[in-house]
Amino acid sequence: MECKDRNCPLHGTISTRGSVLDGTVVSDKMQSTIVVERVRFVKIKKYDRYKRKTSRIPAHNPACIDARVGDKVKIMECRKLSKTKSFVVVSKGDTEQVEEKPKKQEKPKKITKKVKAKKEVENG
Repeated sequence: MECKDRNCPLHGTISTRGSVLDGTVVSDKMQSTIVVERVRFVKIKKYDRYKRKTSRIPAHNPACIDARVGDKVKIMECRKLSKTKSFVVVSKGDTEQVEEKPKKQEKPKKITKKVKAKKEVENG
């Protein structure tokens, strides 16, 4: 079944170019538009740690792909389709999402000489 959407990258006349992004669909409440959320980690030099940042990108959702909330999708840049849309969904489900870093296990606290001396005094 072919879709009759002229802005479909598979069956229509729209050409894609530029960046290819992966993300998860967080909203599909608009007509033929979805909002894709991307998660990335940005290093903060001062604290030598990473901060989690998200960006939300509106993209055109062709009828033949029909992505829903929770789907992992691949989007590509295209010409401006509306005021906010300049990406179109190319495929869904087969893309890999960047996983969050596992949390570090806590190390047991070291017992200092002062703490040892206090415990000895308390114990007698």
